[in-house]
Amino acid sequence: MIFPGVEAQLAAVAWAWLRRLAGVRRASPLTVEAYARDLRQFLGFLRDQREVPPDLDALAALKPADIRAFLARRRAEGVASRSLLRQLAALRSFAHHLAREGLARVDALDKVRSPKAARALPKALPAGAAREMARGEEDDSHRAPWILARDAAVLALLYGAGLRISEALSIRRGDAPVGAVESLTVVGKGGKARAVPVIAPARKAIEAYLALCPHSLARNGPLFVGARGGPLSPRIVQLTVERLRGALGLPDSATPHALRHSFATHLLSRGGDLRSIQELLGHASLSTTQIYTAVDKSRLFEAYRAAHPRAG
Repeated sequence: MIFPGVEAQLAAVAWAWLRRLAGVRRASPLTVEAYARDLRQFLGFLRDQREVPPDLDALAALKPADIRAFLARRRAEGVASRSLLRQLAALRSFAHHLAREGLARVDALDKVRSPKAARALPKALPAGAAREMARGEEDDSHRAPWILARDAAVLALLYGAGLRISEALSIRRGDAPVGAVESLTVVGKGGKARAVPVIAPARKAIEAYLALCPHSLARNGPLFVGARGGPLSPRIVQLTVERLRGALGLPDSATPHALRHSFATHLLSRGGDLRSIQELLGHASLSTTQIYTAVDKSRLFEAYRAAHPRAG
């Protein structure tokens, strides 16, 4: 049972809320799973505090102090502000569902200030290092040439088109950007589709992989497959990047997602329009994309301090 120790009606309402998130709201499976966990932790906290199974009346009677006590408990357990923000968002989403269905009003949640989370700057790679990583492993006697070509094609898409791993691995064979096809439609977070251009080096890397791939790829099947022909695991891509990181002498921050950050940062540094970069990355809000302006500015200051004779 996903909500143990909870009054039956409340558990049923929670299930209905999760189904609405997945269906009407089109939340990703990971978001639904995280929100379910967040609500379960909060309801477990209420059960421990009051020693009775929580119900709708208990939620309606909540005070701001109850919410703050829960957040304090979570922070004492080592939970970071960003996770607390998500947990509050989950609880508020559930409270809105209760109000919409006419079941209860949980006003306490609107009276609690959200914790401030420090926004870490994306860690982009230098342009040269990003290009080297996007080429993949050029020589490895322990791995088949087609696998090396496959990994290089995936990495070329991460840097050349700014894709997430999940987006690159969800591409179907029939949609592969090869030949005269210069763009690609990908489905990002929240099931939102966007069109992205694919530069010539990335298209050539995909063509090289397809020419060597020993498996018969169905048109509606995945473009990138594992050694046995099944869908390629993201973990394989991560392991490839770990090997490249060691070979190129790059820090631990050089991850597959760092190639996406590098795509955005390098576009911006070459005069790319922020709104266009937002569209290419599939960000729902421009404020998410604006963080790259801080990355570019910090690099500018670093270059100034290193080069200006009186900067020291």
